[in-house]
Amino acid sequence: MDTYSIFRQIADSWVLLAMFMFFVGTVLWVFRPGSRELHKDAAQAPFRNDQPATDGETRGAYHKEARQ
Repeated sequence: MDTYSIFRQIADSWVLLAMFMFFVGTVLWVFRPGSRELHKDAAQAPFRNDQPATDGETRGAYHKEARQ
């Protein structure tokens, strides 16, 4: 048997099984109990340093320039 056939058989069986187990493990890790707060915190990360725009500042000036 040549090297290609040996590696092909390994890839078709054991590597496929290992990748499937990695996928199942990742899904179980993401949906584990207690991870909800971590996911909420990560989802809000881009907005942590945002300052709310006031009515006469940047937003209004941008819209005035866009209309002209």
